[in-house]
Amino acid sequence: MRFLPKALLLAGAAGLTFTSVAALAQSTPPAPGPGPQPGTPAEPASPPAPDNAFTGKVALYSEYEYRGISQTSQNPALQLNLDYVNNPTGVYLGTFLSNIKWLKDTATANGFDSNARIEWDIYGGWRKEIVKDTTLDIGVLHYEYPSSGAFNPSPNTTEVYAGITWQWLNIKYSYSIDDTFGVANSKGSDYLEGNVAYPIPGFEKLVLTGTLAHQRYRNNDALSYTVWKAGASYDFGHGINAGAYYKGTDAQSALYTINGKDWSKDRLVAFVSYSF
Repeated sequence: MRFLPKALLLAGAAGLTFTSVAALAQSTPPAPGPGPQPGTPAEPASPPAPDNAFTGKVALYSEYEYRGISQTSQNPALQLNLDYVNNPTGVYLGTFLSNIKWLKDTATANGFDSNARIEWDIYGGWRKEIVKDTTLDIGVLHYEYPSSGAFNPSPNTTEVYAGITWQWLNIKYSYSIDDTFGVANSKGSDYLEGNVAYPIPGFEKLVLTGTLAHQRYRNNDALSYTVWKAGASYDFGHGINAGAYYKGTDAQSALYTINGKDWSKDRLVAFVSYSF
């Protein structure tokens, strides 16, 4: 059997083949998933940061979608981020956990069972301000799906990435060094994104967010697509943040539909998070 990326499902005339799409957690929403959120707005001057900082975040989403594709078959997701950064060097490490449903649904549609219901991501890299208001970020991100051994190719995926952020604008490029989210012969796939997190002047706790990006699956052009997102978040203080965004894609819906659900369909996503 041939499987495709994480929230991607390839429905053929004679049966089903599959794809998927995975996850980037965010300090500033909208996109859930692993790693530091791009496009975080500049903050007022504050006391010097400690040499070593540990932070975390718990978030509840109406749906876990990643790169425009549902990871939970349109069901809610509970997510956890844990991060460490050494401020003098800019070196950081982190991990991300979320419930998922795409692997279970993919297995069921192919006539077998799977207990792979968790996404566990591990990431690390170097992030530093290179000139005033401009930060460079280089790192590696591994997506792990425990109990997914029945899938071939494996959905486990590793990407290297580089991004640059100027105040509220971020551009980031990610490149897969192996088959991508279970898509056969897809080594070298990539994702190019532009992100905006713009605090409203005079109402800085209210942040407008947006994304325009393109996912390319090498040797699987039919699965490639463009995604956009637009929304807002509000900082309630004491680590509590909430908001919503609308996401859309131009993905071929027939290739991303399983059990009657189109994982690429345009829709509203809402969230609430607590940072500590």
